Amino acid sequence: MNYWLVKSEPTTFSFERLVKEKVACWDGIRSYAARNHLRDMKKGDQVLFYHSGDSKAVVGLATVVKEHYQDPTTNEEAWVAVDLKAVKPLQKEVPLAAIKKETKLKNIGLIRIPRLSVMPLTADEFTHLSQMGK
Repeated sequence: MNYWLVKSEPTTFSFERLVKEKVACWDGIRSYAARNHLRDMKKGDQVLFYHSGDSKAVVGLATVVKEHYQDPTTNEEAWVAVDLKAVKPLQKEVPLAAIKKETKLKNIGLIRIPRLSVMPLTADEFTHLSQMGK
């Protein structure tokens, strides 16, 4: 199993919307690095959902339910999407400021490459962030 973090502006696509829709297509990604991560996602992988913009916090847990396929928002074959299913919101949001203070998370992509919208996490990073959200 792999672990991931996906980012979205809440005004574009919020975790609450994913909960309401239950399963949603994670599409519209136009970064080659993020696209490569989407291609690496496997059914059953765990995903932390991060609200960017004003919120700047990890807010929920999702899982990959459909592996990569042609992004329906474009005809360009280079771009892919995956389907995510909401699992649950975190009991408490994990703000970026708190993440930056954690030495165990100093190498997390969220800090090193903040513009990347899809990034891998190690099992330890995923566990630590999840525990911070309880």
